[in-house]
Amino acid sequence: MNLGALVAKRLLQILDMKWIEAKVVFDFDDKQLATDLIADIFYELGTTGLVVEEPDIDHPEDWGKDAIQSEHYAVTGYFPRDEKTRTRRRVLEKNLARLEKKNGIICKIVYSDIKESDWANQWKAHFRPEKITANIVVKPTWRQYLGNQNEIILEIDPGMAFGTGTHPTTCMCITMIEKYLNKGDSFLDVGTGSGILMVAAAKLGAGRVWGTDNDEVAVDVAGKNLAQNKIAKATFNVVTGNFIEKVSAQFDVVAANITSKSILILLEDIKKVLIKKGTFICSGIIEEDKNNVIEKMENLGFEIIEILTKENWVSIASMLR
Repeated sequence: MNLGALVAKRLLQILDMKWIEAKVVFDFDDKQLATDLIADIFYELGTTGLVVEEPDIDHPEDWGKDAIQSEHYAVTGYFPRDEKTRTRRRVLEKNLARLEKKNGIICKIVYSDIKESDWANQWKAHFRPEKITANIVVKPTWRQYLGNQNEIILEIDPGMAFGTGTHPTTCMCITMIEKYLNKGDSFLDVGTGSGILMVAAAKLGAGRVWGTDNDEVAVDVAGKNLAQNKIAKATFNVVTGNFIEKVSAQFDVVAANITSKSILILLEDIKKVLIKKGTFICSGIIEEDKNNVIEKMENLGFEIIEILTKENWVSIASMLR
């Protein structure tokens, strides 16, 4: 069998790979709080690309007319069907049961098998363009959006493992990057996922953008999104690695939209990659962890310059003294 046939065969195997769709339908008065707490459970399991269904959401008519209208409030995550499937399901069910006991959020999990080839089209139906700041719009690559000449449009195709960039934690990160990044600054995104923060930084005038992720799929997706947005290849670099272990340079601005637990670990070494008086922007922090993160940052010599809170999520901008 020649090389081309082998590649084609492998591609078919990947496209026929089985995944588990875990749809958590919930009932709770504070819908946003419930959504965020359930999403955080998925994030802790390593599932970063989620579909959030809101039946009463209202979008402008020209923003994705064919997007699916949901019947229930639900958060859906996807796991590969492999040797870890049972463990993931057990952890998910245990944490949701704890959530019901502690917060009163009633959840029902519906599992479905799905082929990656089918999923590649199904999940796209949920995403629309969304305005992040007064000047920045995130647009899925498969949607049409007629913006004005003053808008910065981030075209994102997250693949099937990463969000499109409209989660509150990402929105706040982009807001802070827009505020604190100066033209020509160097920028590092730790845990880059789809690469959306790198794209935003580049389009806002960063001279050099780097990203890291421990997932090879993320690195590939981020690279493609940077190319899709016509970011010059000579100005960006995406590397596979845990946090900053593969990064030897220092940067003017470092961002990390990860979990609270991961930020606390990252802070131990962040000075290696951040210049003195550089800006560190972190997000993905749940409100109950905010004080722990702030305390550690201040103990390590960071000055807190801004805190944003949105829908029970917290983002912090700080300067290294």
